[in-house]
Amino acid sequence: MSVFVDTSALYAVLDADDDEHSRAVAEWHRLVRGAFPLVTTSYVLVETTALVQHRLGMDAARALDQDIRPVLRIEWIDEDLHATGMASMLAAGRRRLSLVDCISFAFMSRAGLRE
Repeated sequence: MSVFVDTSALYAVLDADDDEHSRAVAEWHRLVRGAFPLVTTSYVLVETTALVQHRLGMDAARALDQDIRPVLRIEWIDEDLHATGMASMLAAGRRRLSLVDCISFAFMSRAGLRE
């Protein structure tokens, strides 16, 4: 079973002040120890890096790159998946549904991931 990792999960692991930090860290360790493949996309990685750098600083961005990224299987978004996500976002017409979210859902569907 592969597990999709999104920006909110990565951010909660890195931000000690996040309300979900303790739970996120415990779940992260459980998944890593359980040898579950942890999957994310290049878009999630870019989004998370920008958020972490802005809110938490360069040490947290470095921790993301050096400690967390090597554990992840990163799937690089191609033009088709980008177009599918963009079409979904525009069709939904919701301001709070991001392009990265729509691409993540499209990727998960394509890859057969449910979590």
